[in-house]
Amino acid sequence: MSIQSDQLTTLKTEIDSLAQRLKIAEKTQRAADMEKQSAEPTFWDDPESAQKVMQQMSKLKSQVAPWHKIQARINDALELASLEDDDLAEELDAEIAELQPQVEKMTFQAMLSGQYDDEDAVLAIHAGAGGTDSQDWAEMMERMYIRWAEQSGYKIEILDRSDGEEAGIKSVTMSISGNYAFGYLQSEQGVHRLVRLSPFDSASRRHTSFAKVELWPDIQDDIDIEINDKDLRVDTYRASGAGGQHVQKNDTAVRMTHIPTGIVVQCQNQRSQLQNRDRALQMLKARLVEIELKKQEAELAELKGENVDAGWGNQIRSYVLHPYQMVKDLRTSHEVGNVSAVLDGRLTDFMESYLKWKIASVSS
Repeated sequence: MSIQSDQLTTLKTEIDSLAQRLKIAEKTQRAADMEKQSAEPTFWDDPESAQKVMQQMSKLKSQVAPWHKIQARINDALELASLEDDDLAEELDAEIAELQPQVEKMTFQAMLSGQYDDEDAVLAIHAGAGGTDSQDWAEMMERMYIRWAEQSGYKIEILDRSDGEEAGIKSVTMSISGNYAFGYLQSEQGVHRLVRLSPFDSASRRHTSFAKVELWPDIQDDIDIEINDKDLRVDTYRASGAGGQHVQKNDTAVRMTHIPTGIVVQCQNQRSQLQNRDRALQMLKARLVEIELKKQEAELAELKGENVDAGWGNQIRSYVLHPYQMVKDLRTSHEVGNVSAVLDGRLTDFMESYLKWKIASVSS
């Protein structure tokens, strides 16, 4: 067997093993079953249910398609290599050179095999200690995650947003939709610290600001969990924002408090109070499911992170703009000097470093 055949066989073994680990065959079958279901004459009799099936089918297809594509390419290349034709050697070398980094990337994706890693995510940012500077920092972080999501091909939806008194925001909650959104973003939960010369200080002194990121999976399917009405406090208020057709003049926004746990969720982006209430209830159920899972696994910080204060001693990552420039993750020690690029959404390296560190921590 030629060296090229050996290389391709190694790639095939690795990809097939990863596909088995991620249950690609099972997901492919589920997508096929849904496609068959969608062809039935009565499928659209229940539009809401049908739409959920179509969304899930589309999601499954987008997840399995890259695996089928790379498996087919490797098999085709192996077939060419078996011909042992010297005229094909250069072409095969080029194909192997392209396939190797793709297999490495998909090997990394296999790290995202947690229960909810392939779900959409709800990410919330809360300004912490530091006054106006922290509210400005929270808004900078909002932009950072929006830019990351856009660069990664994810869809962003602002669910709730509270402006600061002078500048920035007090908090924002956003839905980020796309393949493995929750899996990638799990690295971001915790307290983020910014050190800079404050633009709000007339003496231009150095200030330290904090903001906290919370994260939970945005489970779109019906969640089998009961919530008693007596355990809920529902408040309505007027949606806020910079204007536009979706900002209503009446009290359409909903704040929902789950009294036994103290969990508060808010939604103001839908067109009616009923729609905001339904979305808030869905978010609340997702958070309750998440809490129950963490109890069962005895890993309180596994999915959303501990409920820590956004202040000194609790940060997971530091962003320093003065007296030097550096972003450093305090868990993985991964650091970069190009702070502007990170604030402009270049976060994937930090996310990948975190996942590798997490797997190593669990293994050790």
